[in-house]
Amino acid sequence: MGNTFGHLFRITTWGESHGGGVGVVIDGCPPRIELDESDVQPDLDRRRPGQSSIVTPRKESDTVQILSGTFEGRTLGTPIAMWVKNEDQRSEAYSEMATKFRPSHADYTYQAKYGIRAWPGGGRTSARETIGRVAAGAVARKLLRLRWGVQILACVTQVQDIATTIDPDTFTSAATESNIVRCPDAAVAERMIARIEQRRTEGDSVGGIVLGVARNVPVGWGDPVFDRLEADLAKAMLSLPASKGFDIGSGFAGISLTGREHNDAIRNADGRVRTVTNRSGGIQGGISNGETIHFRVAFKPVATVMHEQDTVDIEGNNTVLKGRGRHDPCVLPRAVPMVEAMTALVLVDHALRHEAQCGGDQRPTRAN
Repeated sequence: MGNTFGHLFRITTWGESHGGGVGVVIDGCPPRIELDESDVQPDLDRRRPGQSSIVTPRKESDTVQILSGTFEGRTLGTPIAMWVKNEDQRSEAYSEMATKFRPSHADYTYQAKYGIRAWPGGGRTSARETIGRVAAGAVARKLLRLRWGVQILACVTQVQDIATTIDPDTFTSAATESNIVRCPDAAVAERMIARIEQRRTEGDSVGGIVLGVARNVPVGWGDPVFDRLEADLAKAMLSLPASKGFDIGSGFAGISLTGREHNDAIRNADGRVRTVTNRSGGIQGGISNGETIHFRVAFKPVATVMHEQDTVDIEGNNTVLKGRGRHDPCVLPRAVPMVEAMTALVLVDHALRHEAQCGGDQRPTRAN
């Protein structure tokens, strides 16, 4: 049901936070792509817990194993299965949650829908589910880079009220990875880190914004009407844990402009069609226009805080619950590789769909 994403490049994630492990099955990856664990592990290392003082201290190596779909280091065109073993579960920290619902979590809604839930660690609602997405996204990212030259990046641009402006066309992965909050603006990153650490010591949490970028995307990816490229990106981002908002290009800020101010003028320079500005965010009419795709994803403050809050138990009685266990005071640093992964999964699926519909000999030429 809701555990599968994509059409031609399709993934299904599986596993619970405190189960034996988590993983993903990819169906539709083309054959003869060089692939082994070294292509996937770096992105999982960026997602894993315990990597800095501003994320959850849960200690997991998140070591990936490819179980099927490759032979002699190349993809076979058959389903690729990958898994990561859970190594540091502490289910006893969640024993009180067996009978009490955590505020702003999925405990109550899962119980109401299914009549049962895996309460240790949140089960499928835990961010550990995203391991499968990031692993699959690494495969999609490699395919996009090799076949179409697409580059995918993300970075943190805001933590609570501390914000910076990042140029989608120029920031680098090296700058993003130069600090633990993953903000390319080093001076602002220091303030962000201090704020997260302050909220952590207070037993509280904060949210913010991640900028997602895809460069060198060819013209023509995306399908009207319901499969618009930005609509699929929005669905992908809003499926991530703790995500609460999505906008692309000018986004909500565009409402302050007039039509003349907002329109992206088009010019042909030396046979290359380009837009002068990029308020459309690289997509027009649901189809990529060859400019850099850029969008923002808003993530809420982590719901688990180390203070008593009002709630109810499974019998409907009023009670209180104090957060326990190991949790991120801010999801943003670990959300960066998640946003990149979901971007790659959307784009590679649309790339394959475009080739299936228009034919390989009609692959569009980039406008830039």
